[in-house]
Amino acid sequence: MAKRILLVDDEPLIIKGLKYTLEQEGYETLAAYDGEEALEVFFANTVDLVLLDVMLPKLDGIQVCQRIRESSNVPIIMLTAKGEDMDKILGLEYGADDYMTKPFNILEVKARIKPILRRASQPVAAEKKKIIRVRDLEVNIVNRSVTLGGKEVRLTAKEFDLLQLFINNRGKVFSREAMLETVWKYDYMGDARTVDVHIRRLREKIERNTSQPEFIFTKWGVGYYFTDKD
Repeated sequence: MAKRILLVDDEPLIIKGLKYTLEQEGYETLAAYDGEEALEVFFANTVDLVLLDVMLPKLDGIQVCQRIRESSNVPIIMLTAKGEDMDKILGLEYGADDYMTKPFNILEVKARIKPILRRASQPVAAEKKKIIRVRDLEVNIVNRSVTLGGKEVRLTAKEFDLLQLFINNRGKVFSREAMLETVWKYDYMGDARTVDVHIRRLREKIERNTSQPEFIFTKWGVGYYFTDKD
């Protein structure tokens, strides 16, 4: 079954170009031209990925992203015409998995989409455990769910990918660059601080006290690592 991508932008020519190119690649596409329409289309259909512009009429892209994240972990790539680092990080703060700055190359769009969709739907390798438990943290690799103390923890696609990387490599220190290469799976053109944003959000969700972490630790000047030791 073809993957379905929701395109959200108030510029019809951008929608038209993306729609044509992605459908040539075998994807199904849906389109929305403002924030309210985006939410209506999203919740009325099954969507595998959202390409979401930040600057939209009625509701902006950040608000749309927040609303989607209240009930779904579908991958979201933010599109922004702004180049400032804080604007990019702001999008990630509210649950976006990635961002691209306009004007963008359509080849790069395709390069970003493919690995995100592949990771979201790929079957787990036979030798991998279905469920990994570290004290009261439980990670289900197959259905990509997480519980802490028996309560569900809702993670974005990138947050889960990072947690899976850590939990499968306990004690190994990963630099920001290594995480970008491993988790984002392409030649990332953005700021390595994107990793810090995702790590902070992940910690806020799985650590009871972020100032005294139980799972994800910082190796100052190097990167981050996960430990199951008390």
